[in-house]
Amino acid sequence: MAQTIKRGGKGVRRAAAARTTQRKVQTARKQTGSLFDSVMAWMPFSEETLHRIVMALILAVAAAIVWTVAVMAGIPALASEQAALIASDAGFKVSHLEVRGVNRMNEQKIYEKILGQNDRAMTTLDLAALREELNGISWVKDARVSRKLPDTLVIDIVERSPHAVLRKPDRLMLIDDTGAELETVKPDRAKGMLVLTGLGVGKRVPDLSHLLDAAPALKPQVAEAEWVGNRRWNLTFKTGQVLALPEGDEKSAGALLSFARMDGVNRLLGGKVAAFDMRAGDRIYMRVPGHAEEQAEAKRAAAAAKAEARRIAAAARADEG
Repeated sequence: MAQTIKRGGKGVRRAAAARTTQRKVQTARKQTGSLFDSVMAWMPFSEETLHRIVMALILAVAAAIVWTVAVMAGIPALASEQAALIASDAGFKVSHLEVRGVNRMNEQKIYEKILGQNDRAMTTLDLAALREELNGISWVKDARVSRKLPDTLVIDIVERSPHAVLRKPDRLMLIDDTGAELETVKPDRAKGMLVLTGLGVGKRVPDLSHLLDAAPALKPQVAEAEWVGNRRWNLTFKTGQVLALPEGDEKSAGALLSFARMDGVNRLLGGKVAAFDMRAGDRIYMRVPGHAEEQAEAKRAAAAAKAEARRIAAAARADEG
């Protein structure tokens, strides 16, 4: 009996090996899937975010290649533009603005400075220039600008604190403790705040604070401070009484401290004296309203009394004669 043998057919050993290989592949796939799931469970972000990160890395590599080719070709500006376009298409562009630290100032001023950055690629942001722009706002003491990927620009503001009111010929200006002008204010808003007057007084605000610190008991009683002749201070208290201090930081601080001691013993504030002058150094002069008129009236009354006495004496001598 003849038997036909087909060439190319699989033998028993080959079929068994193929099945073994297939089982290994399936097992490896299951293990890989389990490992990937375990890694994703450990990651602090979702699978979608991971895909975005991977896509961003791919785009970054592509941008780097484009940049390298462009630089080699001598056109870096085009490379920069292309890289920005790639980043923007990937969602890395300014779509949100997060402002922190604004309590007193008008937040709209921040948005006005950043308005031109909307939809701009994150890679093209000049953070230093933006910070400088924000520091130009009167209320801003310091500003920090940062990126929060993929699409948020974060602005952290350190505001200046209102300290006093500067009285100008035509308006009242709110200032901080360095003398920096913040904004104009209406009289009702300035009520109760320390008012400063005098030419160049804005530059002397730190000096005034140091002076008032010498007499902490009197500090809350001071309603107005006038910088006189660019050399000394006149302080007006909430009682309306005025204290003239001598020139020089040490002398004026010493005089204010002496006045505080005298007020503690004799209660000068709230009394009849309208003005105290301590410029002499070794003495204090006080002005009482109407006191000069009272003295003049007393002198006139004394003179009249003397004249009347002389008249009566003369009349008596005439009667005797």
